[in-house]
Amino acid sequence: MAGDSKKVQPIIIKRIKKGGHAAHGGAWKIAYADFVTAMMAFFLLMWLLGSTTEGDKKGIADYFNSPLKVAMFGGSGSGDSSSVIKGGGTDLSNTSGQVKRGQVEAPKRTFNLQALKAMREQQAQAEAARLKVLKEKVEEVIANDSRLAQYKSQIRLDLTAEGLRIQIVDNQNRPMFDSGNADVKGYIQDILRAIGGVLREVPNKLTIEGHTDSKPFSSGDRGYSNWELSADRANASRRELIAGGLPGDKVLRVQGLAASMLYEKDAPESPLNRRISIIVMNREAEDRVFKAAEAEATASAPEDAENIPAMAPQ
Repeated sequence: MAGDSKKVQPIIIKRIKKGGHAAHGGAWKIAYADFVTAMMAFFLLMWLLGSTTEGDKKGIADYFNSPLKVAMFGGSGSGDSSSVIKGGGTDLSNTSGQVKRGQVEAPKRTFNLQALKAMREQQAQAEAARLKVLKEKVEEVIANDSRLAQYKSQIRLDLTAEGLRIQIVDNQNRPMFDSGNADVKGYIQDILRAIGGVLREVPNKLTIEGHTDSKPFSSGDRGYSNWELSADRANASRRELIAGGLPGDKVLRVQGLAASMLYEKDAPESPLNRRISIIVMNREAEDRVFKAAEAEATASAPEDAENIPAMAPQ
């Protein structure tokens, strides 16, 4: 037994083989690169939003709300999206009060009331000078015409707020019309036709007014009165002006004013109150007439629309 214990025991050596990790490959690198790219894009987006003006943000919002509309017609802030600098411009250190290159010319196209007012004043001055020359030309025609020179005292020319006014007044010994009649006398025909020839080349529109004295008709205002008579005389004068060469489309208004605007207020029945007024209207007076006509047409449009009978469905 003792000998057996002295037997050499076998030495068992355990060799532990360390196993290696499995190969992971390069997939983690791709994921990491995607993460870094996403983070960079996120911070770039935050920077862009922080440096974008309110107009740009509104334009971007409009685009995503209705992209087709903004693409075709534009929208609020849609033209500022090319600038990432706050306030626009090219200076990164300045975040406010900058102007982009494309906006430099914008103030020149701004509606300038002062410039428009100055332009209208210049036009009014030029037109007044032109009417003054016309006045001198009419006076020259009357002075050089032997038939008209003798009636010079009955022709009054003056410049008013409406333009050049040419008045042909009556005379006790030389009336323009017979009493209560609208037939033009022969010498008045000569005057009106001569004036029509001069005004033929003037671009301005005309107003022709008939005036009478305050002496009423026996029938009163209910029958044929000074209102109808003054209108008939103004229209008869229009025909003579056209016979003298004046184009018919130059006459803007023909009106009878009866005795509402007396030439001699202290003498209502004076022959000077019986007159024909030809007004070469300036542009301002023309505009007032056209605007009044437009306003009247606009005011009467709803009433006309209500009077249209409804059509029954078929």
